[in-house]
Amino acid sequence: MRDGRLLRVIKFVALCRFRIDLAVTRFILKLRGEPHYRLTGSCNGCGACCEAPTIRVHPLLFNLKPCRDVILAWHLHVNGFEYVSEDKETFSFTFRCSHYDRETKQCDSYDSRPGMCRDYPRNLIYGVNPQFFPDCSLKATAKNAASFIQALDSTDLTPEQREKLHKELHLDV
Repeated sequence: MRDGRLLRVIKFVALCRFRIDLAVTRFILKLRGEPHYRLTGSCNGCGACCEAPTIRVHPLLFNLKPCRDVILAWHLHVNGFEYVSEDKETFSFTFRCSHYDRETKQCDSYDSRPGMCRDYPRNLIYGVNPQFFPDCSLKATAKNAASFIQALDSTDLTPEQREKLHKELHLDV
């Protein structure tokens, strides 16, 4: 289902707004010393991120039916995201993308894809504990991993404990 001309214009305007919001947000976060992680690796084209896009929203938007309906309608009619499920603990919606071809692992509207698709997985390094899909070759590494590793090496930890901390603290350099 390729995007038509009108939908491409709508998506372009939404993308411009997204980029401005993202630039301002990232500038403010940078002033606060974030992100705490570096994105390492490169995309291997596994498509796991396209299989089931998930979007977190503000709790108020998640719980107010009119707002929720607008969000779901926007993602369906503009982005081609079909609602699959929700998580009330994280205030997130999970979708199926109608533009993603599972056979070829390609997007039929790649050049007009939404901002969230363009920004993935960079958006993960701003979180507390970035989690990547098992098949994904990208990962987050703590910016201060070397000093953490040095501190861990001077402790009395078993190899299993050290390995667990390396993984949980994203210390793979």
